Order: sequence, then structure tokens, then C-alpha cells
Amino acid sequence: MRSQELRKIAPELDPLRRGMGWSVNDLEKPQIIIESTFGDSHPGSAHLLKFVNSAANGVWEQGGKASRFFATDICDGMAQGHDGINYSLASRDTITSLIEIHANATPFDAGVFISSCDKGVPSHLMAIGRLNIPSIVITGGVMEAGPNLLTLEQIGMYSAMCQRGEITEEELTYYKHNACPSCGACSFMGTASTMQIMAEALGLMLPGSALMPATCEDLNDFAKKAGEQAVALAKMNLLPRDMVTMKSFENAIMVHAAISGSSNSLLHIPTIAHEFGIELDAEYFDRLHRGAHYLLDIRPAGKWPAEYFYYAGGVPAIMEEIKDKLHLDVMTVTGKTLGENLEDLKKNGYYEKCYAHLAKTGLKREDIIRPYDNPIGKDGTIAILKGNLAPGGAVVKHSAVPKEMHKAVLKAKPFDSEEEAIDAVIKKVIRPGDAVIIRYEGPKGSGMPEMFYTTEAIASDEELSASIALLTDGRFSGASRGPAIGHISPEAAEGGPIALVEENDLIEINIEERVLEIVGINGERCSAEEVAKVLEERKAKWVPKEEKYKSGILSIFSRNAVSPMLGGYMK
Repeated sequence: MRSQELRKIAPELDPLRRGMGWSVNDLEKPQIIIESTFGDSHPGSAHLLKFVNSAANGVWEQGGKASRFFATDICDGMAQGHDGINYSLASRDTITSLIEIHANATPFDAGVFISSCDKGVPSHLMAIGRLNIPSIVITGGVMEAGPNLLTLEQIGMYSAMCQRGEITEEELTYYKHNACPSCGACSFMGTASTMQIMAEALGLMLPGSALMPATCEDLNDFAKKAGEQAVALAKMNLLPRDMVTMKSFENAIMVHAAISGSSNSLLHIPTIAHEFGIELDAEYFDRLHRGAHYLLDIRPAGKWPAEYFYYAGGVPAIMEEIKDKLHLDVMTVTGKTLGENLEDLKKNGYYEKCYAHLAKTGLKREDIIRPYDNPIGKDGTIAILKGNLAPGGAVVKHSAVPKEMHKAVLKAKPFDSEEEAIDAVIKKVIRPGDAVIIRYEGPKGSGMPEMFYTTEAIASDEELSASIALLTDGRFSGASRGPAIGHISPEAAEGGPIALVEENDLIEINIEERVLEIVGINGERCSAEEVAKVLEERKAKWVPKEEKYKSGILSIFSRNAVSPMLGGYMK
């Protein structure tokens, strides 16, 4: 094992570990690093120490020695409404690099990776691909819903309603105080929930352990089993890059389509694949989503909170419905194939446990996970649009877009920051038929923050929700609803066409045809040649904006980030 080989050439290792209270026998055991995002940072990480210690006990019981390392993540929710959100995407790459430092500066034979949320889970999956030591993931589950199934993604809507005078401050305060009644990821199919599911879909988790209720004791049992399995993986030397292949990523994307996963996955999955030495871009999602059946009736696109996902059978139940579309021969952390895992779950009581919880809700499994032949939708949930506004592509979660906005020609209302745009929406400056454009919010512009409050202000406004669109080179929260198109590339900071749009230019959206085009100038339709000539003239006069960040991590990230269509990672 690697740890024993390095002990021979690094004589300080043994005395330093003895200084931490290790026994002489501990030095000879398989060395397992347990990485987590535990910290008092947000509900998705504040409870993880329990699972860290359970995993450590599992390692110990199987004859290994565990070392606990911590790289706490931030919360996009707590970062909303101020410049803190600009740090979100950069934090993903920073956590990955810190884990790389932890695991390579000290020798380990395998790893257990424990996180819950938007950037923590992707960063751990990236680190697993980069390190390529035997690894297993445990995710921290999902929080319970509040009174009357209140969930956090509704707060943006209620906040906009309060600003418009539609509800009182007292009502808003009640919602804020009761939307997060427990630890865990937020209880909707946002980026955190999606990425927990992606970790299992890639074969890096014990079957059935993704997105369990955070308060469920069974999750703690899974954490212990993950520690046990880490020792077994070390002895087998089953490496992640040998196990996670292009077929594994195709499985994950098919599951993503079935659950109506977050659009942010199109930043994370290509980046994770890159760390595994596999190149795939956002257009891969478009190809696999076409014709895919969307089955999961979970918020924000559906009716129910995310805790109900586990009650209906979780990832295995989704996989059973789309079984014919999956590569069942891929290897997983159990040492068995995906197909073998799915058969084992039918025999070991897993579904019986799930359905015992489901019975308490009064719902049937089909109310939450639709049968394959009775889907919510039949063309997946994600599309990649291209055209002279987005030559490099743009991302839309079309399952959350009103049908009226699937094909439309709108008048451009460009803004150079989200703050200006949301003010215009709230003050009714934006009218039906407008295309709200928020630019200079891409990775090189400001770190690629979410446009969450603007999308919520639009989606909660009956007059605007099905009559305008929001277009941006930034990204959206996994909780976002409504007519939102993001990741427009090249971004404004690079002089992409989105930087050249002027007020009242005509923007055509055609989701079915995958088109995002400037089709007119100053309210008048023009030929493609005429539009191209105007854009060329504007580009000649365009002056790049001064860099927003001149020092610190956001300066480094902005200089080095690749296109969002490739994952927005730092090269």
C-alpha cells in the first residue's frame, strides 16, 4: 500500500503520527483519509461530524486507521443578495485543491468523502478524480420540509411578493423562520440535491444512500458502512479512474434528465469528467436529454419536497424506471456492477424501508416517481441553445420554462449587473415582451454568481412570468423557475455578442430548434447579414470593462476560468 511504501522513505511520518496518539500497531494499518465539509457554515455541513466519526469507526472495525481532514464549504443561500455569491463557483475549485494538498502531502491508501451541498459535493467528486486513490462518497442528506411543506426555494418568491406589497413583513418573517427546520441540503431538487444524486449515479456511493433525510438514522449506518468499504477498496486497490468511465457519466446524465436536475450540473459534471481524464461538454447533456423521460415530481419544477425522493425509492427507483437506457455493466464502489447492485436492493429490504416512510405521507410511489410510460415530459429537461447571441452555447432548463416562452421574439433590455435588473423588475420597468439581459456576470466578469433573486421576482409576477425571458452569461440557482437562459458564451467580459446587445434589439428564442439569435436592431427585423454587420461595428467600438477583482481568489479565478460550456473550472 502507498502509505507503507512512503513510510520507508519518509522517516518523520511515524514519530509525527505517534505524537498524535497513534499506537505502533496503527502505523501498520491501511491509512484512510476522511475528508468532509463539516463546519458551522450552513445546514448542509453543520451536522457532518457525526457521519465523519461513524465512518472513522467503520474504518477502525475493519482494521484501518482513519485521519479526519476538513475543508468547509460556503452556502449559496447565505451568500445571496451581496457580493458573497461571486465566491461560490471559485470555492468549488479551491476546496478541490485543498483536498489535493491534504491527500498528497501525507500518504493515504483510500478516502471517504463527506459533503452535502452545491459546491462541496462537486469539489469532492473532482478531488476523487484528481487524486485517483480508492474512494467512496457519503452525502449528508436532505433537510425536512417546514410547516405546510414550506421549503427554502420559496423564500425568494415570498421576498419579491413582500416588496410588491402582496404579503406582509410578518408573513415573510414567519416563512423565513420556518423554511429550514433541520440540517441537510435544502429540500428541493436544486444543485445540492442533484449533485448528491449524481454521486450515486456515477457509482461512487453505496446504493440507495444519496439524498436520504439528514435526520434518518439509516444515513448514519451508511456512513459507518462507507468507512468499512473504504478499507476494502484500499485492499482491492479499486481506483476511481478504472471504475468511473464515460459510460458512468452517460448513466449520470440519463438520471439527471429523469429527475429534472439543476442546470448547474452542466458546470459540475463536465468539470468532474475532466478531472477523471474524460472530456465532455454541455452539448453532451443536450444529446442525451433529447427523448429522455422526465419522471420526478419534486420541487422546484414539481409538487413535493426532496425528502420524499428517498421515500419513493431514491436513485435505485429512478434507475429501475430507466433501466433500459443505462449501462448496467459499469463498476461501482461495492465491487459489483450497477446491475448487480440493483438486483441486490430488491432482496435486502431497501425498498421496504423506503415505503414505510412513504406510507406516512399518504402518497403512492407513482405520485413522486412516475412510471417510465407515464412521464411528466418526454424530451428531458435541459437544452443547449446556439446562435449569433451565443456562438459558444447557452443553457436552458426547459422543463421550468412556461410553454409561451419556448418560442418567442422579445425586445432586449440589457443591464450590466443583476442589481440593476432586479430593481427594474420590481419597479415594473420591465414589461411583457421584454428580454431582460444581465451581463458581465460570467466567470471572467464576476465569478459567475447566481441570478436567483431576479428569476424569483419574475417567476412570482403573474404579469411577467410567462411573457418575458431572462438571459445571462451568469448562472442560476438550482431552485430557479421560469423563463431563464444562462451560461451564454462567450461571456460579456470576453467581448461576446451579449456585450454588444443594445436596448430594443430583437431576440429570438426557439427551444425546440435550439436557437438563441439576435434577429433585429432597434425593434426592426433584419437579415442575418445586416445583424452581423451591426454587431461587427459595435464590436469595433466595444471597450472591455476594468477587471472587477484585482487581487485574491476571484482575481485568480477570473483570469483562469474556462468557458461555462466546458465547466467553468480553473485551468
